[in-house]
Amino acid sequence: MQEQRPITDWLPLTKKELTKRGIDQVDVVLVSGDAYVDHPAFGTAVIGRIIEDEGFTVAIIAQPNWQDDLRDFKKFGTPRYFFGVTAGCMDSMVNHYTANKRLRSTDAYTPGGVSGFRPDYATTVYTKILKELYPEVPVMIGGIEASLRRVTHYDYWSDKLMPSILVDSGADLLVYGMGDQPLREMLRLLKKGVPFENLHTIKQVAFLQDKETPLPKNKQWETVSLSSHEECLEDKIKYAANFKVVEVESNKWKANRITQDVGDHRLVINPPYKTMDEKEIDASFDLPYTREPHPKYKKRGAIPAYDMIKFSVNMHRGCFGGCSFCTISAHQGKFIASRSEKSILSEVDEITKHPEFKGYISDLGGPSANMYKMKGKDEAICERCTSPSCIHPVICSNLDTSHKPMTELYRKVDALPEVKKAFVGSGIRYDLLVDDFNKNNDDGNHDEYIEQVVTRHVSGRLKVAPEHTSDATLKVMRKPSFKYFHKFKEKYDEISAKHGLSQQLIPYFISSHPGCENEDMANLAVETKDMGFQLEQVQDFTPTPMTVATVIYYAGVHPYTLKPYNTVKDKESKLNQRRFFFWYKKENHSFIRNTLKKANRNDLAEKLLGENKGSDRAQSKSHRSNNQRKEMPKWLAEKRKKGRRN
Repeated sequence: MQEQRPITDWLPLTKKELTKRGIDQVDVVLVSGDAYVDHPAFGTAVIGRIIEDEGFTVAIIAQPNWQDDLRDFKKFGTPRYFFGVTAGCMDSMVNHYTANKRLRSTDAYTPGGVSGFRPDYATTVYTKILKELYPEVPVMIGGIEASLRRVTHYDYWSDKLMPSILVDSGADLLVYGMGDQPLREMLRLLKKGVPFENLHTIKQVAFLQDKETPLPKNKQWETVSLSSHEECLEDKIKYAANFKVVEVESNKWKANRITQDVGDHRLVINPPYKTMDEKEIDASFDLPYTREPHPKYKKRGAIPAYDMIKFSVNMHRGCFGGCSFCTISAHQGKFIASRSEKSILSEVDEITKHPEFKGYISDLGGPSANMYKMKGKDEAICERCTSPSCIHPVICSNLDTSHKPMTELYRKVDALPEVKKAFVGSGIRYDLLVDDFNKNNDDGNHDEYIEQVVTRHVSGRLKVAPEHTSDATLKVMRKPSFKYFHKFKEKYDEISAKHGLSQQLIPYFISSHPGCENEDMANLAVETKDMGFQLEQVQDFTPTPMTVATVIYYAGVHPYTLKPYNTVKDKESKLNQRRFFFWYKKENHSFIRNTLKKANRNDLAEKLLGENKGSDRAQSKSHRSNNQRKEMPKWLAEKRKKGRRN
């Protein structure tokens, strides 16, 4: 039985816990829309531990009640330096609503999975409350909700353009992206006595100032101006053009400062930091986490998001895929920050000591499982790069895509006596493993990696995400041609057969994506059926701030080319695209036939559903019925007629 930890091993959630630590007034108070899980996969824990590591005291207000007398917001009193606010690990609107804007019944970041413990637009709601209660105390906002809403953005749930979240929330400072680096610099300056209002020269922060106020001086930064928020409201094309600037600057090592006028204010977004090096990212992951939820939640039930990752290891941050519908690179960046082997193996060792550990690591992965240790061969080229993706439309010749470091690390984890099996649960970028697409296979590592994964690290099924079969739609998605998925499947099947394995390959697809027509969905259904797949789940495209696909959805044009694209938007049209995934369900047959008939594509209907014998069968059944009625004895006909009336 595990020895019970003292409550002081966790960051304080109550005034009583502060007292036990001998703290009268706390330096920083964090407010979060998530329950507090002291684990490096949860942003509030990481930020809290960094603050503590820099010599400051910190307390957490987790999932405060925003609808009562606001006692939760008052329990720690006034912090010495500032409040830090986050909606949690997800945008609160994505957390609350489905792609069809239906309210979700569960919340994975709340004990018991219960919904309703955070408000819509949580960052704004929390900040407004704090500004009302403590008008003199600075509020810094961060996390994915604040990060992706830092500039004029389309909000799907209200169906309108919204200004920077700094405008609506009234926050003093916004930290975008992964906050480790700007937070440490900020804390070190505060420790030296620099006032909070003078932190405007830190990289990777955004703030509002009066239009007439000169920009903070920095000789190293050039400044690029966006169309104002008001201009974007009048002209969707200007909004689209703005996005291109923001995405390009967010993915550069030597980026420009961005400004945008909004009302009487000027939004200022400072350039991002260069990607964390190994020492920096190790420092965040190696902090003294308990790796468990706070004990106060025990009686309220398990926290689903924690249960999902408690025996998993995140090996790196960032993703260089740049997919049009994904926010990972917009928040974590396109350059990969990889942990050291020592740090990863140390975390595995910690996991094996958990009393519930049965020998199985659920995931050795990251945002995309197989990008660990990948980076530019010549960093001077990366410094000049402005592309939002390193692998679209082709893989950059300067990108080192060797899978050897991962293969070797998997084997080292496998060799640990306490580990029976270590799975790769994160999605794998299969295109990086197809030689026809990825020419950067100098050491011939692709087959070795796939064989290692297939034979040792698949838990019954391997997840990959081709997302679509239409080359036109895939181009909008910034994904490779589906022909490379065919090649990957051939390799996967060959290795599985060689080792006598029967493990499912599970492809993920998206419906209703900008640029996708019903005929594209029909082709997808036909092609996947021919490959032997009977798809069981599909993801509807959900517009989220700071993605190319969302810009197309709202503005109707691609932000880089201004080429117009169509997007299905109403509920019925979205449902109709989904029907093609489930062609094998009888209730969808009539719709599929009629739709394809109108498109003059009866050939696709026949491939999906076979010959249309339904009407012949119906006529035959009707004919038999009529004959039976003619031959029925009069007394039986009367009896049946009477029974129907009753």
